[in-house]
Amino acid sequence: MMLVEAHQLSKSFGGLRAVDRVDFSVASGSITGIIGPNGAGKTTFFNLISRALPASSGRILFDGRDVTALAAHQVARLGVARTFQATTLFADATAVDNVLVGYRQRTKSGVLDALLRTGRLTREEGEARAASRDALAFVGLDAFAGRRAQDLTQEQQKRLAIALALVAKPRLLLLDEPSAGINAEQTRGLISLIEEIAAAGVTVLLIEHQMQVVMQLCQRIMVLDYGRKIAQGTPDEIRTDPAVLDAYLGRH
Repeated sequence: MMLVEAHQLSKSFGGLRAVDRVDFSVASGSITGIIGPNGAGKTTFFNLISRALPASSGRILFDGRDVTALAAHQVARLGVARTFQATTLFADATAVDNVLVGYRQRTKSGVLDALLRTGRLTREEGEARAASRDALAFVGLDAFAGRRAQDLTQEQQKRLAIALALVAKPRLLLLDEPSAGINAEQTRGLISLIEEIAAAGVTVLLIEHQMQVVMQLCQRIMVLDYGRKIAQGTPDEIRTDPAVLDAYLGRH
């Protein structure tokens, strides 16, 4: 069963076609990778799937539903969460308070609840705090719940960003360059965490430059070059694809 489908998806910025008529699908429960040279359109494609950017043309389906015209917060409520290449956190807030922000979309309490300190507000605050602690424990940061985000290491900040995405219980997690800026040992730990996320039932779609990470983690890989899909297949198929070797792997 396909959780995500893109049909002839395109995005133009003036005369630049950043994503050019891409057909793509992600199987439910899988780990799928997107690779390509710098400027290939990978992050733009992510922004289209998460609805951070509107598509110029084409369609996006999520679990069979056309979400092409939905806003980012609407697809987030359907179960799409993401991290960013540049880790975006509230630097002065604690780890647990950062994760609480990610849980907010699951709550229904409003200004009136806050003013009256309603039972719903009290209940949801307790649920949010418990869910945030659980998310931190899942990514291995339960001991750092009270530490400010800016005082965490780069690798811990990446785990915190993942916890922030996971606390909303997404069905699809988009990871943009998860291993950027961390060393080989930390990368191995992050690979294990992503495998645990998938084993927990979350479909993972990731952009990654480190080929060993992609080849180890992903069941399927799509390759973009100048906005166009030039290959899609298993890691073994991608390793030997002449177009990929020319456009990406062979350049290094």
